[in-house]
Amino acid sequence: MPHLHIAGATLNQTPLDWEGNKDTIEQAIQKAKELQVDLLCFPELSITGYGSEDLFLSHWYPKKALAYLQKILPLTRQLTVCLGLPCRLNNQLYNCMAVLEDQKILGIVPKQFLAIDGVHYECRWFTPWKAGELTQFDCNGVAVPFGDLVFEKKGIRYGFEICEDAWRGAQRPGYRLKDRKVELIFNPSASHFAMGKSEQREILVKESSESLNAAYFYINLLGNESGRMIFDGEILFADRGKILYKNPLLSFQDFQLVPIQFSPEEAPSQPGYRSRHNKNEEFTAAVSLALFDYLRKSRSKGFVLSLSGGADSSTIAVLVAEMVKRGIDCLGTPLFLKKIHRSDDIDPKSSLPDIVGKLLTTAYQSTRNSSPDTLHSAKTLADSLGATFYQWSIDEEVAGYTQKIEAALGRSLEWQRDDIALQNIQARARSPIIWMLTNIKQALLLSTSNRSEGDVGYTTMDGDTSGSISPIAAVPKDFILQWLRWAEKKLGYSGLNAVNALQPSAELRPLESRQTDEEDLMPYSILTAIERQAIRDRRSPVDTYLILKEELSLESSVLKRYIAKFFSLWSRNQWKRERLAPSFHLDEFNVDPKTWYRFPILSGGYRKELEEMQNLADDN
Repeated sequence: MPHLHIAGATLNQTPLDWEGNKDTIEQAIQKAKELQVDLLCFPELSITGYGSEDLFLSHWYPKKALAYLQKILPLTRQLTVCLGLPCRLNNQLYNCMAVLEDQKILGIVPKQFLAIDGVHYECRWFTPWKAGELTQFDCNGVAVPFGDLVFEKKGIRYGFEICEDAWRGAQRPGYRLKDRKVELIFNPSASHFAMGKSEQREILVKESSESLNAAYFYINLLGNESGRMIFDGEILFADRGKILYKNPLLSFQDFQLVPIQFSPEEAPSQPGYRSRHNKNEEFTAAVSLALFDYLRKSRSKGFVLSLSGGADSSTIAVLVAEMVKRGIDCLGTPLFLKKIHRSDDIDPKSSLPDIVGKLLTTAYQSTRNSSPDTLHSAKTLADSLGATFYQWSIDEEVAGYTQKIEAALGRSLEWQRDDIALQNIQARARSPIIWMLTNIKQALLLSTSNRSEGDVGYTTMDGDTSGSISPIAAVPKDFILQWLRWAEKKLGYSGLNAVNALQPSAELRPLESRQTDEEDLMPYSILTAIERQAIRDRRSPVDTYLILKEELSLESSVLKRYIAKFFSLWSRNQWKRERLAPSFHLDEFNVDPKTWYRFPILSGGYRKELEEMQNLADDN
């Protein structure tokens, strides 16, 4: 009976970290040898990392990746290893899997379908390979088979679908592999994290194992590889329509290896994997890992946060604390501190709150318009986490700026006439001093913008947008508000009690005005509903109105007003989105013009389209 000991290994790689990437691959290979694995498969572009961007356009970069493939080759004695790398052939670049065995390259398989939607721009760098085509590739003077190949190990035929290949329905390579009697299909992937996406992958892998009449092995990259995209390191194995293995996702480890005993003639005896998915938990785990990788890969000393006591900054403070907790739980304190380059100045015997205090510095920057409630909320939360907490007033700075402008204009500034300017100067006055603290701490400044604010520009450029990274800029405000309640109860962050009792407010107008975010904009749940139609589904104002009129219990005139406000503010504030700090991709879509949604900075602002919507009869 044919029998094969196979394994999949996820990797946390970094573009241009050639030696670090090679070391991680070597550690995984060594682990596979210790477990007596016959065949080990790594993810897509595992040598370079997926997030190499326009480095792929150069000639030297793929050539160097090939040189590192040669360095790994000696490690494949009595072992088959499948590695992802870019290969240039006839001046075209291909996204490939190289199959190494007993110190030889058996063949190279290029990807047939490229990911070109959402956050993916693979057509900018790579060329898709045509099904059925075969040629030769010159690898250091050795002619290596290149193209639509299948392989055999211990009497078992295996082949590849590389990430996007599997999502192309009837066109996918898997059906041709089925016709070629392949019994085992590997799917090495670089599939970005998004809440709810793991459930979609489980369905794909399970159904593929049945429809393709082959065991199906999915192996994804891991971690915040290069700044924005997060990979969850998912490894899935299914046979005969049943998922048999799934690893813990979003690990802080450099790699995870899942070994499996496989025989195509032996039905699996173990029960199938029971799927469990919780978007709040996925969000928490993803941002925690993303912050950890960003911190260690940037070699910064920690984080600084302007903690207002409101929902957004409080969310980020808790996520940093979760990063420390989860990192220590996964790695142990000594290794966690070593990885973030703090083992020389933080005692590994320190308590969790003490370590949080060394890594997270917060400051409450009040004005005369700040309330005692938000000060209490900020200090209570910081103290409960162990974060370093400072408090100061910026009234003197605001007064200085205001007096200079009043002298220049020859008049006093008044709220009725100068509302936006008087609000914004408070947010901007906070920025220089928090940046100063960040520089002194050699840290990363965390920006607190959320996706809802990014949609409509409800944020002060060079004020609350200031930051090195913006951890929650890809999720809407209504998600943040419910997550805070969940984190208080499920994660045990009792310091969020005061935060969750507050109504979201910028606190930039005088307190007697009772300013709230939703009064300034619209209810956040409605903003998110409009956003899904307008941005995620790319619908016009008319279509957005017609759909939401059936879904929301709102008067037609009110709904039209909200939709008009959204589209007008969206088009007016593209320049702000172009300047927001880098953010993590966390949801099914985002509004970052560098990744998911590009929009002209200057436009007609939907004037004609909004006029068409307003002219619709209210009973339509």
